[in-house]
Amino acid sequence: MKFQFKQQPYQADAVAAAVRVFAGQSCQEPPRYAGGEAGLYGADEDGGFANRSVELSDEQLLANIQAVQSENGIHGSHALKRGLGRCSLDIDMETGTGKTYVYIRTMFELNRRYGWSRFIVVVPSIAIREGVRKSMEITADHFMELYGKKARFFVYDSARLNQLDLFAGSPGINVMIINTQAFASSWKENGRSKEARIIYAGREEFCSRRPIDVIRACRPILILDEPQKMGGAVTRRALENFNPLFSLNYSATHREKHNLIYVLDALDAFQKRLVKKIEVKGLEVGGLRGADGYLYLEQILLSKSKPPQARIEMEIRRSGAIRRETRILGPGDSLYRKSGGMEQYKGLVLSEIDPARGTAVFTDGTKLRAGEAVGDVSPRDMRRIQIRETILSHFEKEEKLFNMGVKPLSLFFIDEVAKYRDYDAEGHAVLGEYGKIFEEEYKSIWKERLRPEDTPYQRYLRTVCGDAAAAHAGYFSIDKRTGRSIDSRPGRGSEFSDDVSAYDLILKDKERLLSFSEPTRFLFSHSALREGWDNPNVFQICTLKDSDSQTAKRQEVGRGLRLCVNQNGDRMDSESCGEAVHEINVLTVIASESYRSFAAALQSDIREALYDRRPAAAQAYFKGKSILAGDHPIRINEGMAGRIEKYLLQNGYIDAACQVTDIYREAAARHALAPLPGELNALAEGIHALVAAMDEDALEGMIGDGRETKLWENPLNENFENFRPLWEQLRHTYAYTISFDSRELIRKAAAHLNQKLQVAKPQYRAVTGRQKAEGDRSFERGKTQVRALEYGKNSRTAYDLVGRIAGGAALTRRTAAAILQGLLPEKLALFRNNPEEFIARAVPKVLEIKAALAAEGIAYHPLTDTYDSAVFTQGMPRSLEGAYRAKKAVQDYVFLDSARERRFAEDLDAAPEVLAYAKLPEQISIPTPVGGYTPDWAIVFQKKTGQLVFAVVETGSAGEVLEIPPVQAARFCCAKKFFSGMPGGKIRFCTAASVEELCSRMGLRE
Repeated sequence: MKFQFKQQPYQADAVAAAVRVFAGQSCQEPPRYAGGEAGLYGADEDGGFANRSVELSDEQLLANIQAVQSENGIHGSHALKRGLGRCSLDIDMETGTGKTYVYIRTMFELNRRYGWSRFIVVVPSIAIREGVRKSMEITADHFMELYGKKARFFVYDSARLNQLDLFAGSPGINVMIINTQAFASSWKENGRSKEARIIYAGREEFCSRRPIDVIRACRPILILDEPQKMGGAVTRRALENFNPLFSLNYSATHREKHNLIYVLDALDAFQKRLVKKIEVKGLEVGGLRGADGYLYLEQILLSKSKPPQARIEMEIRRSGAIRRETRILGPGDSLYRKSGGMEQYKGLVLSEIDPARGTAVFTDGTKLRAGEAVGDVSPRDMRRIQIRETILSHFEKEEKLFNMGVKPLSLFFIDEVAKYRDYDAEGHAVLGEYGKIFEEEYKSIWKERLRPEDTPYQRYLRTVCGDAAAAHAGYFSIDKRTGRSIDSRPGRGSEFSDDVSAYDLILKDKERLLSFSEPTRFLFSHSALREGWDNPNVFQICTLKDSDSQTAKRQEVGRGLRLCVNQNGDRMDSESCGEAVHEINVLTVIASESYRSFAAALQSDIREALYDRRPAAAQAYFKGKSILAGDHPIRINEGMAGRIEKYLLQNGYIDAACQVTDIYREAAARHALAPLPGELNALAEGIHALVAAMDEDALEGMIGDGRETKLWENPLNENFENFRPLWEQLRHTYAYTISFDSRELIRKAAAHLNQKLQVAKPQYRAVTGRQKAEGDRSFERGKTQVRALEYGKNSRTAYDLVGRIAGGAALTRRTAAAILQGLLPEKLALFRNNPEEFIARAVPKVLEIKAALAAEGIAYHPLTDTYDSAVFTQGMPRSLEGAYRAKKAVQDYVFLDSARERRFAEDLDAAPEVLAYAKLPEQISIPTPVGGYTPDWAIVFQKKTGQLVFAVVETGSAGEVLEIPPVQAARFCCAKKFFSGMPGGKIRFCTAASVEELCSRMGLRE
């Protein structure tokens, strides 16, 4: 893969802001200085290049800065902030928007416009340093295409000082990347650390020169990446020794303020769809129902073929041990049965699932929200839940994104390295607690995701993703003395990973990490990756620790904000994805606290870092701002600003306090904003961009609740009016009564059991193993004997056979006893051989007879209740995957269960006789004694005479229906009686394998 880079307008604006500050500066070749005169080189050396001085006066610089600020909607500076060099300029860019790209391009532009060619990028850590080096490397070809030249760059290394000679003496753009530890780290009372001292000392191997003197002579332009993390005054004093021409400060959270010239804050980035949307899956512990009774609601599951279900973790009894496992439950399911008879769940039944609110309600009144746990919940339980949730979320997104060529990554931040990687007595690295939990949960979820179909994603799962150990990697600081991974603390260890392959993969070889052929998809880190490193395809961030500040939260979340790329290196942005950019680019944070508290803290931190956008008055806010009219900037004067304020007030777009209202937000979302008056309408795009920038409340939309069940909208369309005559009949609800002779049930059930019941005897294998030879301890397989196992008279298990048959088949004990009395002696004797299998096989066969008799004697009676047409739009799937874009259906999209159904829908759309049709939702169910039955289709036909004909259809031929299991056949027979007994008898119920066959059977075609 090769990353592809586009010229983004907002990045070009940030570059232009820095370049225009020096408007009026002449462009000349960089001056050379003589080595001998400067005392820097030996007699045979030529000297070096230096940046030409800034020719502008302080007044000119301030005027330029104020002009740039006005164009960018920034409060004007009253004075020039010198800081480092002639001026210090702040560029405020949200994490993930490409500030590294911006300052690299700024170097090229400053070189093109003014001839400056010596730049030093200063970073606060090695992780950031390596990220910058990688960015310089992968953008080299891109900038070669734009500017026809490449920048020479290197990382400062005190062991390779010869690189400084090349930096000073080479023509063209030269860039040095240096981390603060190399010149300002660990300052002590008696001097600096050894590494930092080298840059200030004369070195014999460097011709007795001081490295700092070579740097000073170049008069470099300093680019400070994340200056707020560079140690404050200590680092600033050290940077003054570099003799900088001026400095550019790039960050999303500036601590020390200088002359601000460009702002792209978190809200701007979100509104312009330049970063991922954030969703939070928070975890919380609810009120305890007792010492035990553990329950955790993972997720509400929606399906086009099933009613809503709940994925619940609970305690399960297995072979005398109790384990916590997940089960998928629906309303009416008994937790006592599902748990294998755990007393803590006795009488507890799942009574209700609300997918819209993401809740499950139990019969004891307990109400769980997705992500909530009750009962005996320990911190270790919560960590396991977080890890599982991260893996689940990863697999869900992975399958969705696979066909787009996007490989998602998940990032874990942990509180202690030993919990992921520990060491045994011999010093060998072993998995810690979190590593073990990860592999256990990964294996389980991976197996769940496997399906029999041979799709590209399923092949990817089987061939690349099956090894849990290869799926994850760790990146931690190391102790230089022991070489072991350690917790990152100030003054300890290094930020280099001890796992060289992981270090190369994570920091140096991003392309390989994003390839589908690379199995690593989950990354664990302590704090070395908290800042400076990011990858566009991080889609899940799990904090297996409690962040000690909101800043830490924001730093961690920032690792995944960048928009993702596909296998070709193309960014999945608005240009390539359109309106779907925030459907594809969603960063999920799995937090160890509730969604509400995490989101509130994160929003508060982001709000504090937002550029001041709340105006005291709308007119004052707009006055002096510059917006584009085509390619030309237009400055808003006082009169224009007054007319804009009046327009906003008249339309209810701002309130009396000049704050943006919901009326404006809703109109903007519908693209239904009122036109601006007169000539202002030609400037509408720029004006509304300024209005949106006023709206801090838009921050609420940045962070969503990942626990909310996302119901996809598929509303009824205009075809529903043609369908309405049939719907008026289908919408009524019915009850049924049945009558049959119990003596006939007893006789037929006993005969059916005597004919069909087969019960296998339990068996066990006895294998004889023989020693291979005298003195040889190994054995070879010998004779195998299969023996039957019979239950003896002294069996400890007592069975209520009559009760079990009666309960399973919903009969009275008298009827069940009569059926058993009608069995042949040899059939009844099968019970002794294997009681459990006897009951398991007998009950369904009794039900088959009962269903057939019930279908013959059923009668339906209308009720006063009716269905609402909203049943068609309830419980929609989460995405359009597998949906068919219909023409005559009552909804734009139809979700189908098979290729046969899809062909049937396509033929319905093509058939001229079909006026409208619907795929019936499960909520519209015909009640039968053996469960509800929902046919496939409801269709309105129109004859040539204009007469309407109605049909309810099961996809399949009549022969196939005869071959289905007896219980299903009984449901089908009940449906026939249901429709034939409806008033007027206008609805024809039938089966058809094709639309052509259906039309012929309906008499619509000859």
